[in-house]
Amino acid sequence: MKKESVGIVETKYFKINGDLKLESGKTLRDVTIAYETYGRLNKEKNNSILVCHALSGDAHAAGWHDGDRKPGWWEIFIGPGKALDTEKYFIISSNILGGCSGSTGPSSINPTTGKSYNLDFPIVTIKDMVKAQKKLVENFDIKELLAVVGGSMGGMQVLQWMVSYPEMVKKAVPIATTAHSSPQQIAFNEVGRQAIITDPNWNNGDYYDKDTGPRNGLALARMIAHITYLSDESMYEKFGRDLKDKKEVSYDFSMDFQVESYLHYQGDAFVKRFDSNSYLYISKAIDYFDLSSNGSLIEGLNRVKSKVQIIAIDSDWLYPPDQSKDLLMALNANDVDVSYNELKSNYGHDAFLLEGGQLNYVVSNFLTNTVVQDLMISDVSTIKKGAEIKDAAILMMDKHITHIPVVTDDDKLLGIVTAWDLSKSVARNCNSLNDIMTKDVKTCKSDETIEAIARKMRKYDISSLPVVDDEYKLKGIITTDQISHLLSD
Repeated sequence: MKKESVGIVETKYFKINGDLKLESGKTLRDVTIAYETYGRLNKEKNNSILVCHALSGDAHAAGWHDGDRKPGWWEIFIGPGKALDTEKYFIISSNILGGCSGSTGPSSINPTTGKSYNLDFPIVTIKDMVKAQKKLVENFDIKELLAVVGGSMGGMQVLQWMVSYPEMVKKAVPIATTAHSSPQQIAFNEVGRQAIITDPNWNNGDYYDKDTGPRNGLALARMIAHITYLSDESMYEKFGRDLKDKKEVSYDFSMDFQVESYLHYQGDAFVKRFDSNSYLYISKAIDYFDLSSNGSLIEGLNRVKSKVQIIAIDSDWLYPPDQSKDLLMALNANDVDVSYNELKSNYGHDAFLLEGGQLNYVVSNFLTNTVVQDLMISDVSTIKKGAEIKDAAILMMDKHITHIPVVTDDDKLLGIVTAWDLSKSVARNCNSLNDIMTKDVKTCKSDETIEAIARKMRKYDISSLPVVDDEYKLKGIITTDQISHLLSD
């Protein structure tokens, strides 16, 4: 299918009924959540996917707003023919609680005072953000999300959904994220916050009615953070030690190198679209995030029921693969159906926004419900019950097969004979198939998922399953060779 855009979209606004009680014990009144949707919700309301954004993101994940110069931040991933295929799925993307792109945050009007919240806005957590998202999802009368997907801080929201509302999340895709912020991650966030707080124009958070806000502080915070989103290799490839519009260094404190100019550009662009106070609140929520319980991540994830696809990035040093593997081990310890893939990229942390090919491939495979019927061999070589062992041996040699179903005249499965069975017949000097064939055969149905039959094969240590209908008539056969390439490590 040709990959296309969802086209022109608009941001909508949902008002939460009643107060929203926060993890801190405080409450928020008149909460608004900005959101966008792409695709159509089916009548069963079982095709919805929630997309969660990172620290600097917003609800505009795909498509174009009128007059925009660029599309939504995950355009490479959402739309017809892409992993989050809007011809199949109903995609919901919302701006987080505490944000500054339409959802209630510190720049919003406090209904008690009629003025902007400023620092009167309560501290919010990732859990609070997810709680607000749940209200939005329930507004569509959706009982269960087909999937929740997000990268970086968006991945934290995915993990929180899995823990807070396990019955509502069928599948989960946390990308380039962690189950708890590390000391180094907290340290980078604190330096960014201090850049804002020490800007004289921050004015203790009260700057919305002033001519100038803490632009320099926010720009510096963004410059610091942006370094962590890139890899050393990608910076060398993009900039090297190249000078900016000059042939020699200036021997002063002006900008000499291209990388300096790039970081200043990123900082200046960021202050045009983001709020300094929101940056403080959101980065603090990231610091507080920790899904461990009593110091144990295994215990913290023991309620998870979702099928999970973890995605890490090999060059990510902000949320390195080891942190994703910690998640993998904890989920495995809880017997969760979990897969792990690692994107190969030199982009660093930002690869989840840039590596469209790899990301679409992994997530599309995960979301697609591949069933036995899609892969089974329908034209199966069979043998009748009264045949001799010699007949089975000749058939195996002629067809280059190792498993032959034994069937009745109307194709009902009686058993299966394998190359190993033929070897036993020689040792036992048997001539009848009935003496050597396996009669208690493990089977599957054509509508079973590939994951389900893979688990069955592993459980019984078998490499082939006959496919039967409700009358036990043979419909095909499926082997480990046919499914192994679809299964991640």
